[in-house]
Amino acid sequence: MGFFSRLFGGSEKTAVVKTVEPVEYKGFLIYQESMAEGGQYRIAGRIEKNVEGEVKTHRFIRSDLLGSEQDANELMLRKSQMFIDQMGEKIFD
Repeated sequence: MGFFSRLFGGSEKTAVVKTVEPVEYKGFLIYQESMAEGGQYRIAGRIEKNVEGEVKTHRFIRSDLLGSEQDANELMLRKSQMFIDQMGEKIFD
């Protein structure tokens, strides 16, 4: 590691890729992908569905912050299910 890297905190970091198992709901797949932020977790994720042979995806990040990853993922799941109930496939328009 060079002088400037040590001085300014640069280092080689490996990205950690987390595999998320989707939750199936009414033919849609919900991926709970909360994001760590400042010691809390932001609600985030994606909803996917195969429509006529093409995988459609709707990604979102909400302003809600919760104290645990599990709480953020559970709220994301409930909000996604409600969104699917209200919008159906219009989510992808």
